[in-house]
Amino acid sequence: MLVDLLHLFFPAYCLGCQVVLTKGEYSLCTDCFNSLPQTDYHREIDNPMVQKFYGRVPIKYAMAFCKLRTGNPLQALVYQLKYGNQPKLGEFIGRYYGTMLAEMQWLYAFQLIIPVPLHRHKLSQRGYNQTDYFSKGLSATLHIPWKSSCLQRIRHTDSQTKQTKLGRLQNVANAFYVADKQLIAGKHILLVDDIITTGATLEACSMALLEAGAQQVSIATMGIAQ
Repeated sequence: MLVDLLHLFFPAYCLGCQVVLTKGEYSLCTDCFNSLPQTDYHREIDNPMVQKFYGRVPIKYAMAFCKLRTGNPLQALVYQLKYGNQPKLGEFIGRYYGTMLAEMQWLYAFQLIIPVPLHRHKLSQRGYNQTDYFSKGLSATLHIPWKSSCLQRIRHTDSQTKQTKLGRLQNVANAFYVADKQLIAGKHILLVDDIITTGATLEACSMALLEAGAQQVSIATMGIAQ
């Protein structure tokens, strides 16, 4: 009853189209959520996301929940997740995507989920790592443990947003360190991030994990930029 009263006087609005959300809807209305351009990469072993890493780093599997395009509802979700103090959005997306992956038996493929870390300076500014919450959601539905402190960003890097592909690679080179090699030794790691563009950050993280003793690395993201 209290929740219904709060919703009556302080209604929540859809991040995609600004209509008032109904009971049971979270952040996006049903129409906007159903309009998200899902990739179905988890059904295709040799998909465009895997192909991004050909000749760069040996990735076993790679998948993304949705395609990120200018103006689509996922863009609004990611903006609120990263800059709108809405970390629970990451967990919501992780739980939903994890359910999809579980239906395809992906829960048997990985031993540990590791999020791409933020540098401590950016973490202190934002207050949270949005990818931690995505990992938490995936972990809850896949029943695979996740660990945020295993992989660390030891060098502060500039924003990747406006850099060239080469600039992105140079920017994140040697920026990541595995703090607990024993934890990942011989394991198939699911490395997760919010959005993949060129894949430079994920490449650097994957190399750090493999060089530290991980048997295999696969990748899952909320979106793939197009």
